[in-house]
Amino acid sequence: MNKISFYLFFAILGGCNVGENKSSGIYFGGEIVNPTSDYVVLCKDDSILDSVRLDENNRFALKLDSVTSGLYHFDHSPEYAYVYLEKGDSLQVRLNTVDFDESLVFSGKGEEINNFLVELFLANEADEKTVNSYYELDPESFNFKVDSLVAIKKNNLDQLKSQVSVPQDYLDIAMASINFNSYAFKEKYPFIHRRRVHQKSIPELPPNFYDYRKKINYNDRALAYYRPYYDYMVINIGNMSYMNCMNKCGDKGEGFNKLHFNEHKLKLIDSIFKERDLRDNLFRNVAMDYLLKTRDSWDNNRIFMEEFHKYSDNNEHIAEIDDVYQGIQNLRPDSKVPNVLVYDALGHKVDLQKISKKYENTVFYFWTGTQRMHFDNMARRIHQLSIERPDYTFIGINFNTDSTRWKAMVELNKLDTSTQFRSDNFQELTKALIIYPINKGIITKDGLIVDAFANIYGSF
Repeated sequence: MNKISFYLFFAILGGCNVGENKSSGIYFGGEIVNPTSDYVVLCKDDSILDSVRLDENNRFALKLDSVTSGLYHFDHSPEYAYVYLEKGDSLQVRLNTVDFDESLVFSGKGEEINNFLVELFLANEADEKTVNSYYELDPESFNFKVDSLVAIKKNNLDQLKSQVSVPQDYLDIAMASINFNSYAFKEKYPFIHRRRVHQKSIPELPPNFYDYRKKINYNDRALAYYRPYYDYMVINIGNMSYMNCMNKCGDKGEGFNKLHFNEHKLKLIDSIFKERDLRDNLFRNVAMDYLLKTRDSWDNNRIFMEEFHKYSDNNEHIAEIDDVYQGIQNLRPDSKVPNVLVYDALGHKVDLQKISKKYENTVFYFWTGTQRMHFDNMARRIHQLSIERPDYTFIGINFNTDSTRWKAMVELNKLDTSTQFRSDNFQELTKALIIYPINKGIITKDGLIVDAFANIYGSF
């Protein structure tokens, strides 16, 4: 939690001045080095307030006349960061996407509290590595170590309060970041400890181990979209669902059944969470986690969706979840490949069914120009597989990349243009083909699906 980045800012921007804003509105601008998108988007919770295109110098400026003081986030795809804005603020940010969080620095009115949020985020990230070495400790020693890290951050927050005026809702946000990060470690402790010390069951915990739960507001509207708070709730739901199952379902072993375990999660969310946005998002998390990350039977998927609708039929994300479920159903073995249109190297539209019928054995794989490391790794893997498995034709489908950049990447990396295609409709592509995880592959034979959820690295 040092102040090095504060001084780096002046070394970097030197004479850049941010004038005092005497209005009740907000000015928010800055510079994006090595941009990965053309736009910066300012959001409050899940609502877009404004967006602006970067100029020729990769700078942007937003002026908002009527805003409420509080926590916002600005997105520069695929990254985002939080910013606390107050009426009258004139705030600038500078960052380099090569090292997004570490390079993030604010200046101007409101810089102190926003730079502290950045330092707090980086400290929480560093704690992940530190706490990772604590999980083998006994519960009391583990708690002591984690609480010591919390004390350091709270001391730094006290120092900030002594130097600048800090709004109460900002203090609530900073304390949430400190506390819920530590609470998450404690929720994970018994399960990671069990693995580390090679025990069959979780350790016996002191009666007061989870006492912090008594202080938690599980329906805090102000924090519903704040990542440390939300992430903790996801972990907490998993922990309590497991414990409830072990206590109520006995030693039937059903707690390890994917469907049964997720049914516990649905019931728990329904019983605890009443705040609408948080409740809907947590239900969505369980549904997406189950549908996308577990390869359960088709019948179990159907049963889960029936349970989901029973508990959350008015969920604001219901259409999206139903679409994912239907998309998975459409990808059963022996089904035709969904008839999605993509572009070839000449700019002509062609459908995936036609491509899949062209070859006896086909593997569709996916990549995007916004994740260079993933693309490089995938290109090497496909080159290797093309040599090892000449009986397959590997077809690359690109998304979220403009045509010019896509062609340049294909040519620069000497990819076979006859097996490279691009989609300009990411929503249609993901809805029809369920592109999760990004390393997935779709194996077809004579135009029919063999395995729509193969893994490029593990299925060959």
